[in-house]
Amino acid sequence: MSSLFLRTLRDDPADAEVASHRLLARAGYIRRAAPGGFTWLPLGFRVFRNVERIIREEMDAMGAQEVHFPSLLPKEPYEATGRWTEYGDNLFRLKDRRGVDHLLGPTHEEMFTLLVKDLYSSYKDLPLSLYQIQTKFRDEARPRAGLLRGREFTMKDSYSFDVDDAGLDKSYAAHRDAYIKIFDRLGLEYAIVSAMSGAMGGSRSEEFLHPTAIGEDTFVRSPGGYAANVEAVTTVVPDEISLEGLPEAHVEDTPDTPTIETLVAVAEQLFPDAGYTAASTLKNVVVTLVHPDGTREPLVIGLPGNREVDAKRLEAQVAPAEVEPFTEFDKHPALVKGYIGPQVLGSESESGIRFLVDPRVVSGSRWITGANAPGKHVFDLVAGRDFTWDGVIEAAEVLAGDPAPDGSGPLELARGVEMGHIFQLGRKYAEALDLKVLDENGKLVTVTMGSYGIGVSRAVAAIAESTHDELGLVWPREVAPADVHVVATGKDAAIFEAAESLAQELVGQGLTVLYDDRPKVSPGVKFKDAELLGMPTIVTVGRGLADGVLELRDRRTGEREEIPVGDAAARVVAAVRC
Repeated sequence: MSSLFLRTLRDDPADAEVASHRLLARAGYIRRAAPGGFTWLPLGFRVFRNVERIIREEMDAMGAQEVHFPSLLPKEPYEATGRWTEYGDNLFRLKDRRGVDHLLGPTHEEMFTLLVKDLYSSYKDLPLSLYQIQTKFRDEARPRAGLLRGREFTMKDSYSFDVDDAGLDKSYAAHRDAYIKIFDRLGLEYAIVSAMSGAMGGSRSEEFLHPTAIGEDTFVRSPGGYAANVEAVTTVVPDEISLEGLPEAHVEDTPDTPTIETLVAVAEQLFPDAGYTAASTLKNVVVTLVHPDGTREPLVIGLPGNREVDAKRLEAQVAPAEVEPFTEFDKHPALVKGYIGPQVLGSESESGIRFLVDPRVVSGSRWITGANAPGKHVFDLVAGRDFTWDGVIEAAEVLAGDPAPDGSGPLELARGVEMGHIFQLGRKYAEALDLKVLDENGKLVTVTMGSYGIGVSRAVAAIAESTHDELGLVWPREVAPADVHVVATGKDAAIFEAAESLAQELVGQGLTVLYDDRPKVSPGVKFKDAELLGMPTIVTVGRGLADGVLELRDRRTGEREEIPVGDAAARVVAAVRC
């Protein structure tokens, strides 16, 4: 450590929002280079490479082959798939000196597809799985949480190529099994949840989420084993109700009721025996969709008043369009702010404004909703009789206690960080880029693909986030930058000689050793640094040497024991390899 490029910090960085960012910076593992971009320092890069090693070993074991693409990519393939436009502002675009458009790769589906197209042409060449570990770039509007949400990050992305859907199922299963082995070896708790494919396209999609309170993803799980990203949850649709015998709709004066809470209070006064709640109301929320070509479209979403629109669920449903708040009420006089009702909505209505409803709005359901006039609401407005809609949308927030779509019990909500995502892409990219092979009958068929990603740099942060304690980092042994941290304390030359001898003996046994040989640093500072740096095993050579003992400590459990100097190396090796 006397020559290691390392400076530990006593205070947290001012811009650090989460524990992993604070500790990785304080321990000298990373250094901020720019917003959303970090420099890996020697100890941090060792952890990073250990994560890479584990991923490579498991990808190689499943039969995938490693390649490496450039980060600077041509525009044309991304134009062919539509993603040059669909990625919007998240894409780093640039021109070379000849004015030709390029991009910094956010992901490489197009390039993998073209590579296979260039070299393979027969079903005999398939199945094939290729992967790379590569730097990716996305122009995050608000990079945050250190390595968890950056503008530059490292990802392992792999792609499978099969001649048919049965082959894709096998490739997908092989990758899924490999991911389970990878995250088990990384020591990360994870939940495998159903997910939306989003801009990636395709059919089946699952995320590997690390449960943590700081996670940006909300997911749900049920006692019966259902698990899904909240964006992918489907609503249990109630049965339709017969229209016969339902009361007629009636408009009531409801002054000063622009919110659901004020409306319910007035409804209770008007009809105290009706049992009205927020769920009895139909809230009509207006948003603006901004399509990739710049077209702006107002959209109204009707949902029960006890729920809010979930921004992520909505964005997943309308992608690649982006969602903005609606402000142009003056251009749409039919929309009376605070009192919007579905009677004037729909693409076939006079307003022409598209109207989508929550799946709970079924034919025969009765609602309190806006009467399209200030201070007035309509009661007993019946869906399918008094109003219609253009379609159904899963945009309402999911609430704890909602039934699981598969009937496996009530849902509970949790937060997590996305560590991996696997997709059955199908033929989206192969069709766009004309990747075909001759099948066994000599007929050209379009190849079917899968895509599989793991955040490498994000995994480092997630491990730090999940294993630290109040003293510092606590690395799992598979990813720690060193197996053992040998600490020499005191001024006696014999202590340093014994520590040096032990360190050399451990290295000879195949262990990686971090040796604190700093001669003029107090024991207190050395102990604090050892706890902050987080090696799984710490050996202290100090005052006990006079009695022929050293201290062996497990960083995770805090357990300490004195061990004889004579068999110290064997005891340490046994502790490391147990």
